[in-house]
Amino acid sequence: MSESAQNATLLSELRAVRARQNMLWNLVLRDLKGRYKGSLLGFLWSILTPLFMALIYLFFLRVVAGRGVPMEEIIIGVFAWQFTVQSVNGGMGSVSSSASLIKKVYFPRSLLPLAVTLGALVNYLLCLAVQFPLVASLSQGLTFASPRLAFLPLVVLLHTGFNLALALILSSANVYFRDTPHLVGLLLSAWFFVTPVMYNLEFLRRFSTSLPWLMKFYMLNPLAVIITAYRWCILRASTFPVSSWSAAGGLLIILLLVFGFVIFVRAQRHFADYL
Repeated sequence: MSESAQNATLLSELRAVRARQNMLWNLVLRDLKGRYKGSLLGFLWSILTPLFMALIYLFFLRVVAGRGVPMEEIIIGVFAWQFTVQSVNGGMGSVSSSASLIKKVYFPRSLLPLAVTLGALVNYLLCLAVQFPLVASLSQGLTFASPRLAFLPLVVLLHTGFNLALALILSSANVYFRDTPHLVGLLLSAWFFVTPVMYNLEFLRRFSTSLPWLMKFYMLNPLAVIITAYRWCILRASTFPVSSWSAAGGLLIILLLVFGFVIFVRAQRHFADYL
């Protein structure tokens, strides 16, 4: 396919998604209702799961490892990490689990991972409604009146775009390679430890004296940029390392979203043959 034909296909897909906004919101509602169907606590699990994770890891790090990690930073990191995990796990199976719908009805297939990502976003916004008063009770550094808090919607938007990129790529891969969930599970476990979820950049700087390149390459991790940006927006004492490396990490998010959309549009032509 020529570059001009590919661009035309991408624009056609974007127009089709925009024209089917009602279908998108119906898919989002379906995802939200089906996620905790039959569960006694329902949407509360969206808040309780990252909260329990934060408490468990906090206990381990403080009592067992003795690191003295600030609890408010752990809560921010874990809630943000769960947003990505929900988007990845849900988005990965969004196409393969909708085989009957894909074979019977024509619609832009990209609505499926998009709907899952938006459903995870709704859950994350509910988590933020709990996270703010919780962090405020733990820290005097919450910056409700600070101009930095105005950047929070931008960070959430960037985070959502990153999660959508992963959902687009992995949902395509899962159609062709059914080992994808097993591989992704292993990669997520490794990714968790190289992302500042349970620690901050100050903790990492202890090792950067002997490894001066560590901090530079570390900021190429898009989630390191995102989680550090969350903490900078919310906590007065938190800082954000403005550098060419952190800018490159942010740029990678945009490039990954474009790449994910291109990959998905090209792969969707044969979805029905493999489902």
